[in-house]
Amino acid sequence: MSKKLTKRSEDYSKWYNELVVKADLAENSGVRGMMVIKPYGYAIWEKVQAELDKRFKETGHENAYFPLLIPKSYFTKEASHVEGFAKECAVVTHYRLKTADDGSIIVDEKAKLEEELIIRPTSETIIWDSYRKWIQSYRDLPIKINQWANVMRWEMRTRLFLRTAEFLWQEGHTAHATKEEALEEAQLMHNLYADFLQDFMAIPVIKGEKTENERFGGALNTFTIEALMQDGKALQAGTSHFLGQNFAKAFDVKFTTNEGKQNYVWATSWGVTTRLIGALVMTHSDDQGLVLPPNLAPIQVVIVPIYRNDEQLDAITKVVNKMIIAFKEKNISVKFDNRTTYKPGFKFAEYELKGVPLRIAIGPKDLENGTVELARRDTLTKEFVEQDNLLTKVSNLLVEIQNNLYKKALNFRNEHITKVNSFEEFKRVLENKGGFIAAHWDGTIATEKEIKKLTKATIRCILLDTENEEGKCVLTGAVSKSRVLFAKAY
Repeated sequence: MSKKLTKRSEDYSKWYNELVVKADLAENSGVRGMMVIKPYGYAIWEKVQAELDKRFKETGHENAYFPLLIPKSYFTKEASHVEGFAKECAVVTHYRLKTADDGSIIVDEKAKLEEELIIRPTSETIIWDSYRKWIQSYRDLPIKINQWANVMRWEMRTRLFLRTAEFLWQEGHTAHATKEEALEEAQLMHNLYADFLQDFMAIPVIKGEKTENERFGGALNTFTIEALMQDGKALQAGTSHFLGQNFAKAFDVKFTTNEGKQNYVWATSWGVTTRLIGALVMTHSDDQGLVLPPNLAPIQVVIVPIYRNDEQLDAITKVVNKMIIAFKEKNISVKFDNRTTYKPGFKFAEYELKGVPLRIAIGPKDLENGTVELARRDTLTKEFVEQDNLLTKVSNLLVEIQNNLYKKALNFRNEHITKVNSFEEFKRVLENKGGFIAAHWDGTIATEKEIKKLTKATIRCILLDTENEEGKCVLTGAVSKSRVLFAKAY
C-alpha cells in the first residue's frame, strides 16, 4: 500500500481517513460502523487510559464494572434519558440460534427473551439500580465509581475514532448527599478533563456549559470541553453532567440524613472516549502523517542504523545498546529498528508517518565522530548531536516538542475565534474562515434550531468565564446579555 497521503488542503476528510489506516491506528471491521483498533492505536489509548485512571484515583474515585446488557424496563424509567438515546439503541431479543433444515443459521423463536435487553449506550440506568441497593444512609455517601468499558450507539454515519457504533470509553458515576457536593464533583471532573487534554495531549480546549437543547439526556447541566480541529470544525472532547436527583427519583434511591430524614441522592456522570485519538490526529498531524505529543507517543525515540555489512551493524548495535539502557533509565520509550528487510529510507518514512517525536540515525561515520543525526518530527528539522550529550538533548527536546505542539495548536485556535454582529457576517465567517464564532443569541431553543437548520452550525457552549456584553441576537435581533460560541462540529 502506498504510504503517501492526500493533502489536507485538497480533502481533509480523505486525509484523515487515510492517515488513521496507513499509520496503523485502526481499520474498519466486518461489522458496519465498527472498527478494529490496531496495536499502535491501542497503545495510544492505553497511555490516555493510564494517565486518566491515575488522575481519577488521585481524586478519590474507584473502578468497577457493570453489565453490558440493560433490561429495557430500567432504561425507560428516566423519560428524557431514553428520549436522548432511543434512536441509537441496539436491542437483544433472543438468546439462541439454531440450524434450519437447509443448513442455514436462524434465530430460534422459542428462545425469545421475556424482557428485551438494551446493549448499553451509557450505564446510568444499570448503575443506579445497583446504587439503590448500596445506599441506605448518609454514611454510605459519597460513592465515586468509574468504569472502563465499551458502549454501543447505532450511528448511521460513522468515521474511525470520531463516530463509531461501538467505542471504548470511561464513564464516571457518583452519588452525593447534597446538591452542592454533586455540582462541585461535576465541575471538578470538567476541570480534570480540560487539564488532561491541555497538559498531557497538548490540545487546547474551551470550557463551557451546553445549552438546554444540547444537554445529556436527564442532566440539569452539562459541562463540556470543546477543541478546534485544523479544518475549522469543533470537536466535543469530554463532558461532565450534573444530574440533580433525576436518576435517584427514577430508581427510588433515597438515604437517611444525619437528622433522620429521607432524601433523594444527588448525582453526576462524566466521560471521555476513543474519540480523543481522532482529536489528537486532527489537532497536530500534517501532510506527512501523524505528529504525536511525546506524552502519548508509544515510541518516543526510534534509532535507525545506517550500515553496509554485518560488521558495521554489530559495531553500531554495541553503541546503541548503551543508549537504550540510558533512555530507559529516564523512562524514555525507545525502539532500535535493526530490521534487515527494510532500507533506512523506508524506515524514515514509516516513523515519520507514525509520528515518532524523535528519530536518531547512526552509521559508521557517526561512530568515528562520536555523533548521531537527530531529527524532530514536529519541525522536520535535523541536527548532529554528540553522543555524550544525547540523553540530555533528547530529554530536553521531548519537553520542548510537547510544549511547542500545544502553543502551535493554541495559536491556531485563538486565531479562529471570531466575533460577529450580524447573520450575514456569521454565515460569511462560517463558510470562509471556520472556527469558533462568538455571537449573540436570544436564549431560545427555536432560534438555536433555526440557526442550525440554516447553517449547520451549533452552539458549542455557553462560556463559563464570559463577560456580560449586551447585544442583539444575530438571527432575531432580540436582546442578548452575552455571546456564545457557535461552530460546525464533528
